[in-house]
Amino acid sequence: MSIREVAIAALHSRLVTSLAARSPAPLVLRSETVPQRIPPGGLVVVRDGETVEETPILSPLAWQIEHRAEVEITVAGATPAARDTLLDALLVDIAAAIALNRTLGSAVEWAQPGSASFEDVEFEGAAAARAAAIPVTLWFTVAGSPLA
Repeated sequence: MSIREVAIAALHSRLVTSLAARSPAPLVLRSETVPQRIPPGGLVVVRDGETVEETPILSPLAWQIEHRAEVEITVAGATPAARDTLLDALLVDIAAAIALNRTLGSAVEWAQPGSASFEDVEFEGAAAARAAAIPVTLWFTVAGSPLA
């Protein structure tokens, strides 16, 4: 398994564990499509993202990788205020979960959540939803090849 895969799996695992304490807990998935029915606690999807920088380190050859994963949060609620409140609480909890364990259990050297972007989401025949996407930058070093 590549270090990149280990890093993204560790981010997903960290969010599953830390958000499970919420009531109701959001459904935390990885690389899944957003279902038409949003659970009462919200939906969190970790996307693999992309590598944004590869810096070689010589003797012995290693690569410092900067990889940007994305965490998508979607919430539903009866009113815009209820949706905004739930979304804000999930954003705060996600940022806190990453800040409490920046190495994601030693899977990365550093994890840093970025600023969220927001949008309103509508599903045909379903209540309105609110969504946000957070880039999470993961820094790690691999030996030999950036694909390792």
